[in-house]
Amino acid sequence: RSQRPLGGPNRTRPCGSMSSGGTRLNVFPTRQNLGVMKTKLVAAKKGHSLLKKKADALTMRMRSLLREIMSCKDTMGLAFKEGMFALAEVKFAAGDIKPTVIENVTKATTTVELHVDNVAGVKVPVFTASSEGTDTGTELIGMSKGGQSITKARETFSKAVDVLVKLATLQTSFITLDEAVKVTNRRVNALDCVVVPRLANTVAYINSELDELEREEFFRLKRSQNKKKKDIAQAAKEKKDAKDAADKKAADQKNMLESSGGQDKDVIF
Repeated sequence: RSQRPLGGPNRTRPCGSMSSGGTRLNVFPTRQNLGVMKTKLVAAKKGHSLLKKKADALTMRMRSLLREIMSCKDTMGLAFKEGMFALAEVKFAAGDIKPTVIENVTKATTTVELHVDNVAGVKVPVFTASSEGTDTGTELIGMSKGGQSITKARETFSKAVDVLVKLATLQTSFITLDEAVKVTNRRVNALDCVVVPRLANTVAYINSELDELEREEFFRLKRSQNKKKKDIAQAAKEKKDAKDAADKKAADQKNMLESSGGQDKDVIF
């Protein structure tokens, strides 16, 4: 019966185990490619460091935004609570004024403007509420009764709208930064687990191949030098043997002349 390995089938593996397989770029091992790969490796490490700092900065900003969102939600709850009480006072003092307000309103007294803020290279939208005064069509509402309650309700809901716009800015910024952090972390992990190990393996491969070529060249030169020395020694030996043979032949001829006494026998015809 087969046994399941320790850690289960869905065991996660660290980045080092993925890069230990020796994955590298398919390049020809030359000095020029070695310099190019070293430059790319330095750039990848620098980019990894910068992206890591960017991810840390975005994470810190997200945490501060989260604290502001929690505080702003509490403030918004209190603001709308006060607004509902003020609206109840208006209904008690002046009755239902909703149809009158809808009939007499002519323009928006509060507008929302959009600006863009740059946070560590990420463009974050910022909403700001601007008031343009009061609407002339609704100024006369409450003249007969409940005017003070209507003014109080108007001011309360105006503050609630400001808090709501601020909360919209914080939540939109938080969502945008969250997406940016995810993308940045994916890039950091890709550089840390894929690009940098692959470039490092490529540099190590080129270094090993160049060292092997240097050893082969050294062995070839040494072998060629030994062969040249052997050829020189063989040529010197042959020359010496030829000289010894010539000296021996000359000595033999001299001995023959000396043994004959220097006189030739008479030749009888």
